[in-house]
Amino acid sequence: MRRILTGVALLAVLTSAACGNSDDNSPAAGSSASAGTGELIVMAAASLTESFDKIKTDFETQNPNIKVTISYGGSSGLAQQITSGAPADVFAAASPATMKTVVDAGDAKGDPVVFVKNQLVIATAKGNPKGIKTLADLKNPDLKVALCAEQVPCGSAAKKAIEAAGVDVKPVTLEQDVKAALSKVKLGEVDAALVYRTDAKAASADVDGVEFPESAGAINDYPIVALNDAPNPSAAESFVTFVQSEPSLKILTDAGFQKP
Repeated sequence: MRRILTGVALLAVLTSAACGNSDDNSPAAGSSASAGTGELIVMAAASLTESFDKIKTDFETQNPNIKVTISYGGSSGLAQQITSGAPADVFAAASPATMKTVVDAGDAKGDPVVFVKNQLVIATAKGNPKGIKTLADLKNPDLKVALCAEQVPCGSAAKKAIEAAGVDVKPVTLEQDVKAALSKVKLGEVDAALVYRTDAKAASADVDGVEFPESAGAINDYPIVALNDAPNPSAAESFVTFVQSEPSLKILTDAGFQKP
């Protein structure tokens, strides 16, 4: 009798293990089971808008129990919000310098990862009516030029490129993010603006992007990280991984970003 009971018990254990293995294999990578549920709050550089909107849609499709909310803006302003206690799960910045603000404050969970790079171009009205060909052309006092403020990544990169070219550019306005600088061109309020290649490409129906060699020395790395006080830590880690996946990188490179 004892042998029979032992055999029954062993059979029950094996059956349970088999069921357990079946359950373990059921969730697909990137599914809602692996990423969790609830809201995911992402703070991202304004230049990521078009690409991250597409990545958000893909992420939500694969994780239907998660609702992604993305706040776009100048990286320096977003970093200040995070260090001041604004609730967020993920931060994607347009430069290591702005990410360092968050890391130094102890708000980053682990080391940030650079997932793409971006390069400046000169945005002009469609058809380039002023005939702008080089960065040196922007020193023409008859041209109205918009730049990003120096404390935001696109402004820091612009300053580096302008100094490399050895030209004196006097902007009529300094904007707090690259989208605001680009909008000045689209609205006809300025003749040119230094913006990222990706932003000019996204607005190609309204503007032209003029490449210039000095931009090669002012390429910005884009780091991303999950945050220490993330309200939804499992979803945060999943989103950071998802952004680095091949499908997401294709979205980013198609938009004009460069691989790290």
